[in-house]
Amino acid sequence: MAEEKISMGDFTGAIAALAEEKGIDKDQAHATVEAAIAAAYKKEYGKRGQNVRAEMDPISGAMKFFLVKEVVDESTREFIEETPEEREEREAQARNDKNFVSRPPRDDQPADGEEEEDKKPRYNEERDITLEDAQKRDKEIAVGDTLEEDLPTETEFGRVAAQTAKQVIIQRIREVERDAMYKEYKEKEGEIVGGTIQRVEGRTVFVDLGKSVAVLFPREQVRGEHYSVGQRIKVYIESVEIDTRGPGIKLSRTHSEMVRSLFEMEVPEIYSGVVELKSVAREAGSRSKIAVWTEDEDIDPVGSCVGQKGMRVNTVIDALGGEKIDIIEWNEKAEDFIAAALSPASVISVETNDETKHARVMVPDDQLSLAIGKHGQNVRLAVKLTGWNLDVESAQSLAEKEAKKEAEGTNDKTDDAPTAEKPEEKEVEKKTVKKSDGDDLTKVEGIGPKIAETLVAAGIASFADLAGAKPEAIAEMIVDVRGSHDPTTWPQQSALAADGKMDELKELQDKLDGGKEA
Repeated sequence: MAEEKISMGDFTGAIAALAEEKGIDKDQAHATVEAAIAAAYKKEYGKRGQNVRAEMDPISGAMKFFLVKEVVDESTREFIEETPEEREEREAQARNDKNFVSRPPRDDQPADGEEEEDKKPRYNEERDITLEDAQKRDKEIAVGDTLEEDLPTETEFGRVAAQTAKQVIIQRIREVERDAMYKEYKEKEGEIVGGTIQRVEGRTVFVDLGKSVAVLFPREQVRGEHYSVGQRIKVYIESVEIDTRGPGIKLSRTHSEMVRSLFEMEVPEIYSGVVELKSVAREAGSRSKIAVWTEDEDIDPVGSCVGQKGMRVNTVIDALGGEKIDIIEWNEKAEDFIAAALSPASVISVETNDETKHARVMVPDDQLSLAIGKHGQNVRLAVKLTGWNLDVESAQSLAEKEAKKEAEGTNDKTDDAPTAEKPEEKEVEKKTVKKSDGDDLTKVEGIGPKIAETLVAAGIASFADLAGAKPEAIAEMIVDVRGSHDPTTWPQQSALAADGKMDELKELQDKLDGGKEA
């Protein structure tokens, strides 16, 4: 029974529809179809090892076929005369290949189990032409160039050849789609995009961006936010990497640049460059500070970001899930900028050291806790925003330190020689300071790295500090740390650790764990 033949017809309309449907360039779709038809031609009418190129007129759809040969010589090919047995085997293999859709291996590829050796491929008259023969047609041609020979034009292909063309088109279209999506989202890197949550696996969230699916890892999620399938969210494209399955798009909800991008979207003055967003400091899910500035004296940079009745800043706050935002005016004078960065606390004075980028800030006694902020958050954000290391002290504390320094200076001048006891006292004092400079609080049962970091920020840096704190006060310090925590025994454990009674501490912790071994 004769195999049914399939007519090529006019591909031009189909190519345009394909390009529009897949969102790819029309020329790329045209080249894909040409490659597919060349593969079908080789399967139906070609020989093993041939390199066939198809050329289709974009208007009429008329086809031309060419046999492409590479110009070679003894330096690039191994010339071995083919035996009748090898020729018969090659022809039989070529006939068998027509029964398979899969692409046959190249002649120069090693067979299964055969080790690939570093040697020149064998000369094949189907894809190679000697330099001597090639120069008979073109005197300027050189080794490595290609020469094309016209092939008979065929417009009908069998079922197997058509299936080969289909596979080539599917593969090429996937590659083109992947490259097009990568290019599109690579250009959006560092921008805010909207998406719909497609699925949630564990704590990892997959977001449908329209043409591709991106991933939001747990470390890039805002603490306390909950994500559900079908929910619309705004995300920051942190990075885009090429992958065999498509572009690997990594998203973020915690990146500080997300705040900048949102203000650029909501504030026309920032987008146009009239108002410049100088710096951003963020603790995702809790609070952010931004510093804005403009050369135009007629424009209020802070008011531009706030908007009428707070409309602009509230839109940004909603996009960030209710995160609080402080907007301050940037100042080239470091002292004024630092004072503004510590708002809402008022500042008495700022002393700066330009060499060390260190500043000492004095605030009213009743403003110290406000300047430091809950768990030290306000001063941490001010440090990130300004780029200066800040020491915040109350006026009373600063005055006491100055008085103590003056008293010590007077004693040094009065005493010509210090007594033998004073150096010992100073040495003990240094050791005490070094110890309180920071103990490993994670040795206390129930305290992890996150809680330890929170306690240090709140002023509890040593076992002695923790031993003297009340459990109720400790619970208030760590209220924002995710999870359930019971600090009832922490002072007791810390007292043992501060006294160096590590064996007794271990016995206590074993009891707390129900007597199980550590």
